Amino acid sequence: MQSEKKKAAFVAVVGRPSAGKSTLVNQICGEKVSIVSAVPQTTRNAIRGIVNREQGQLVFIDTPGRHKSEKKFNKKLADISGRAAGESDIILYVLDASRPPGPEEEEIAALLVPFAVDRLVVAVNKTDLSGVDCDAVYAFLEQTLPALEKNRCYAISAKNNTGIEPLLAALYDMAEEGEPFYGEEYYTDQEVDFRIAEIIREQAINRLRQEIPHALYVEIADAEFNEAEQKLWVRAFIVVERESQKGMVVGKGGVMIKAIRLAALKELRAIFDWKIDLDLRVKTGKDWRHNDSILKRITER
Repeated sequence: MQSEKKKAAFVAVVGRPSAGKSTLVNQICGEKVSIVSAVPQTTRNAIRGIVNREQGQLVFIDTPGRHKSEKKFNKKLADISGRAAGESDIILYVLDASRPPGPEEEEIAALLVPFAVDRLVVAVNKTDLSGVDCDAVYAFLEQTLPALEKNRCYAISAKNNTGIEPLLAALYDMAEEGEPFYGEEYYTDQEVDFRIAEIIREQAINRLRQEIPHALYVEIADAEFNEAEQKLWVRAFIVVERESQKGMVVGKGGVMIKAIRLAALKELRAIFDWKIDLDLRVKTGKDWRHNDSILKRITER
């Protein structure tokens, strides 16, 4: 008896900031692939999460949230999600049911019109929250994406892991037959230094959300691995835009930088099997969000 052929596809995950895209990708993959924060536009890169099942392999590409802005940095992030949508086999459009659709949602829907017939699946997220108006979301989809079949819209809660299995089954049904892109042992293809930088950034922005969430990035300055001790030593810098922001990151008596470092170490030790030692510092990169070379380095790795 001939065995069933495996499926393989790239799935671009797109939507507004804070729609729950990263939480959904982490839930689907069963591992921490993308960092998560209440701060909008936490995701700055196309982050790949890999799912291997009997049906085959799906590679999810978590993209930055799209919103209207003429700022160079935000336009760079929008370019990343637009490119991922255009190049992927399937597009997973995530909407936040707790927020009414507005101009930003209309702009995203307009971008997805050409893919509505055969490449688009919709996840209406946060349906677990009280007072959500799913009918308004479905009415919006019917108006802006009339070619989208209603049976490709799924009500889910990424946070509570409800409605995920039917959504995943639909994505596998849409995927074409093909060889896997990665080995079965992979759940992400991120480099070690990138993952470390992202974890540090997550812990920093979750503690500094009122002050400087978008005005920082993390630079890995040096890393050494001791094979005999299975120990990784890392020196990293939290880079802010102005000298006045350094004090916020360090905190009185170094309390803030210590809290960020310890929280990052806890996360990193849960991800990696090695012992990890982190030397974390702060420095200034004046107006880095207007520097093309820096923007390219931190958004295209």
